[in-house]
Amino acid sequence: MQTNMRREIDEIPEAAARLLERSEKAFADAGEAFRTRDPAFVVTIARGSSDHAALFLKYAIELTAGVPVASLGPSLASIYGARLKLGRGAAIAISQSGKSPDIVAMAEAATRAGATSIALTNTLPSPIADACSHPLDILAGTEHAVAATKSYVNSIVAGLAILGHWTGDASLKRAVADLPRHFADAVKLDWQDFAADADQATSLYVLGRGPALAIASEAALKFKETTGVHAEAFSAAEVLHGPVALVGVEFPVLALASRDAAEASTVVVADSLKAKGAIVRVTSGRAEKAKSLPSIETGHPITDALALILPFYGFVEAWSRARGLNPDAPTHLKKVTETK
Repeated sequence: MQTNMRREIDEIPEAAARLLERSEKAFADAGEAFRTRDPAFVVTIARGSSDHAALFLKYAIELTAGVPVASLGPSLASIYGARLKLGRGAAIAISQSGKSPDIVAMAEAATRAGATSIALTNTLPSPIADACSHPLDILAGTEHAVAATKSYVNSIVAGLAILGHWTGDASLKRAVADLPRHFADAVKLDWQDFAADADQATSLYVLGRGPALAIASEAALKFKETTGVHAEAFSAAEVLHGPVALVGVEFPVLALASRDAAEASTVVVADSLKAKGAIVRVTSGRAEKAKSLPSIETGHPITDALALILPFYGFVEAWSRARGLNPDAPTHLKKVTETK
């Protein structure tokens, strides 16, 4: 029987196409708002998978627009009542449900403080949409599985489309427009060899750098949510400063490398961990010791990194079932976490 999670993974190409076809004006309007504001900085407001989407957009904005991006802790508004000086900046709030109280409170505070604010949400109308000056429906469609997949991807696609209009980056705009067909290829890739290698694992690392670190963070969360395996995400550079002490023989490592300036350094680390006896899989054909996993070339380094999440989602859903678990109903979790 097909799970909701698998069904929603397979819907990602269609969901991305729907978003791009229906939201061009919304992307252009939001991009124009950012271009007019010319923000000195951008802040992001999100939790969980949405925060990993925000981390991806942080790297994309910094690499493309040259504007620094920082994540705000939602408790600054909901618990501490802090008043931040955001008048020279912009804010991006991401919430699939659109109603997490702490995310809404922080978004409202950012808008009141004068930030040009964008809400990326799968639910309109919603409190998060009311809290921001530019609400945008990510049009992922209903997501029944607790573990978010298509809403995560569409949040990033929407953010990248806005970024393309904001900066006028023609190559990024073309790459985003081509994502649905690349996603259709990526969702078919098979990473199940890593499951066979790591079958007895109780803990593992997921590595990445730049936008791929955001994918690694999302992957580590999905390992914990759906497979019962403890996973931690690290920068492929940071892992050498302490966490590497836990990497021994048969310790599984998934290294996510996209075709960008960080690929070579990520591969070097992957090979060095393999030399220590670890089980290492890397999404690059440049490794000498670590085994390679297939990935899709999208023609742009930022969208190459995003395409890595589709074969991972398929892999982790299948591994969850193989371990006798139900990826649609992770233990102790529910779809909307209403923290304050």
